[in-house]
Amino acid sequence: MTLTELRYIVMLARERHFGRAAEKCHVSQPTLSVALKKVEHKYGVILFERTPSEVRLTPTGEQIARQAERVLEEAGRLKEIAQQGKDPLIGALRLGVIYTIAPYLLPRLVPALHARAPHMPMYLQENFTVNLGEQLRRGDLDAIIVALPFSEPGIVSRPVYDEPFCVVMPMHHPMAKQAAIPPDQIAGENLLLLGQGNCFRDQVVQACPHLSEPGGANGALEGSSLETVRHMVASGVGISVVPISAAKSWPQNGSLLQYRDFTQPAPFRRVGIAWRASFPRPQAIDVLRAAILDAPPPGVSAIA
Repeated sequence: MTLTELRYIVMLARERHFGRAAEKCHVSQPTLSVALKKVEHKYGVILFERTPSEVRLTPTGEQIARQAERVLEEAGRLKEIAQQGKDPLIGALRLGVIYTIAPYLLPRLVPALHARAPHMPMYLQENFTVNLGEQLRRGDLDAIIVALPFSEPGIVSRPVYDEPFCVVMPMHHPMAKQAAIPPDQIAGENLLLLGQGNCFRDQVVQACPHLSEPGGANGALEGSSLETVRHMVASGVGISVVPISAAKSWPQNGSLLQYRDFTQPAPFRRVGIAWRASFPRPQAIDVLRAAILDAPPPGVSAIA
């Protein structure tokens, strides 16, 4: 069957009236009626029961109409793919972002990207680095925003910004009297870290000398997310190390917690975009990076 014939079938199945279906298809009623009779004759089946008052689908007609809808949807998708080939900024971008970046980057990124590429909506996925990397390799995602280095066969990456870490503490904690905190000072505190498997936990452990020693992080309490850690710190459980974008995004006045920078050289992470080397829309990656730099998370240092 041709796509035109499939459109006739689908429209008549929806309208149950030859006149209305013909009008929606922009053809005359005789043209639509003759075309459908030819289809029925060609395949030796009856698709529609015709009476003076109504048109009804036969059981076979119902199955064919449902399949015709799916075929037409896929045919429309082919048009979208072809259009994206002409303009890489048309069509959805499937983007993955790690948990410790997404809440502080996306509220800024979405409007900035829309301003640069209004016809490129984002399908967003939050997850751990290892899971996002797997989805990227499979082709389920077009690009991911992660902490670098991120090295995988067939994957390329580009840095976007550096983000320092800072210490968050209850409002009246003794360390609040200090202007900056040495990294080795936090080992003697009740420390809150993200759970095992989160790459930011590993980065904090590596950045703070005593934590990276064997068993150095064994006594640390754990939170499932930075937002959970934030509330635990505010309640007075202990202190934590978080990305500066998180600390600057949280309310300070009256929130029962505050943050302090580390002494220099402060520990930091480098954040970048990773994508498949074979991804056919590299211009979309360029625009994504430019949009991040248009409205970066608070406290980060852009990489030109």
